[in-house]
Amino acid sequence: MEGLTDPLPPRTRMLLRRAVHDHASSERRRGRYPAVLHIGVPGGPLASLDLTEAEPSDPGLRTDVVAALRVRAGAGPGHLVWLTRPGGLELQDVDARWLAGARAAYDEAQVPLTFVVVNRRGWWDPRSGLARTWARVRPRAETLSRAG
Repeated sequence: MEGLTDPLPPRTRMLLRRAVHDHASSERRRGRYPAVLHIGVPGGPLASLDLTEAEPSDPGLRTDVVAALRVRAGAGPGHLVWLTRPGGLELQDVDARWLAGARAAYDEAQVPLTFVVVNRRGWWDPRSGLARTWARVRPRAETLSRAG
């Protein structure tokens, strides 16, 4: 089976929760949140693309964009690909488009793919259906100390 399965390794679980926390915190600061593709390590080295600014319509170009972001992030073993966006944690067109691009880019690079969709309440793997949600995502401690 493709995608994440239970039980998650502790590091993966921590990184996914960090991705949700970081996204929820950035949403609070900006007041809105467009769809953004991220590749790398939440809280560490990563490369991101705001999809409202530049979302290619060509599937091959999306594959090239994912491959370039992976290289730019210096993505090594254990990194993630995550798409932050508004809305619920169910399949949307943007998810399917970028999952296809990520699959192709990672297949070409012969690197395992961990792809999830993140919103302000949780994360979801569209390949396996595995998801985690929280009723309320609290800001991380360092976010609170910077704010006040």
